[in-house]
Amino acid sequence: MSNVKLEVNDLRKYFPIRRGLTEVLSGKPPRYVRAVDGISFEVIDGEIFCLVGESGCGKTTAGRLIARLIEATGGKAMYRVSKNVKEMIPEGLLVNGDYVNLLGKLPGSVDKALRLDIQIIFQDPYGSLNPRMTIGSILEEPLIIHSIGSTKEERQEIIYRALSEVKLNPPEEFVERYPHMISGGQRQRVAIARAMILNPSLVVADEPVSMLDVSIRAEILQLMLDLKALRNLSYIFITHDLAVANYICGRIAVMYLGKIVELGPSDKVINNPKHPYTIALVSAVPEPDPSNRTKIREVPIKGEIPSAAAIPSGCRLHPRCPYAMDICKVKEPPMIEVEPGHQVACWLHTKESAPS
Repeated sequence: MSNVKLEVNDLRKYFPIRRGLTEVLSGKPPRYVRAVDGISFEVIDGEIFCLVGESGCGKTTAGRLIARLIEATGGKAMYRVSKNVKEMIPEGLLVNGDYVNLLGKLPGSVDKALRLDIQIIFQDPYGSLNPRMTIGSILEEPLIIHSIGSTKEERQEIIYRALSEVKLNPPEEFVERYPHMISGGQRQRVAIARAMILNPSLVVADEPVSMLDVSIRAEILQLMLDLKALRNLSYIFITHDLAVANYICGRIAVMYLGKIVELGPSDKVINNPKHPYTIALVSAVPEPDPSNRTKIREVPIKGEIPSAAAIPSGCRLHPRCPYAMDICKVKEPPMIEVEPGHQVACWLHTKESAPS
């Protein structure tokens, strides 16, 4: 476990649905949106781990749970704190000397210390930046909160360095601007700089390029790779774009309706998908070869994703899956290893791997 940065077990988040008066009076049980419903994975130190899936699959909620922005319904997330944060956490809260449960009840001082170590980059660079604050004030705020830099001049030096690292040069031309005065790509660079300015060791990147022009997506992705190498970062990268995931991620976990249905190295998941849902996602990626531009690949699943408030019984994909069997409708498939490091939750592969 020494090289494991984060170990997540049975992570769950259920959002209660407000009941009407008739439901309350009739004694109907409360209903929940099961946004994240028992997922488990590991993030290795220095790795870019990717959560992929359609909108509404729970990937963003999982990232927010790890970043402690919302409270989990259940599960554990054992996180290995970095050396500069470890001294701020009482020994009684540490497991095996280095790990703390991110989903547990933690004192405010410990929660504040973890903010130094875990940061998040939001999807919308304009919505996540205060329009009433200058770029310099936005970047100075976390330094003031965490008492970094004893003087304004020292904090200004840290801000200039952060802006230079995200390729906003010369930095003195940006600190007095407001978010609306710079482009969308530059705003996302500011958001990245704000996440990096506290020198974290784990960054949750929630679709950081999905709202950017295609022409600058590669630049932002390369910037994140450069910062990873410079700062020895670990990323949890959230995206719905398999092409982006294949470019930047080492391992991919495919989510569907709050569950992980396939997990493995990116090349195996993309080039040799095992779960019908993953096959559908790969089939939906546009063909880059001009000679095949008239060829439309058939997506093997049909229909819309069901509501997370009314999840189907058994395998959650069975209403849309062309390979659904009787067992798929009544029993949820277990996660099994189909090849080293490559796991899938599908009765097709479980049946094939079972002894005859």
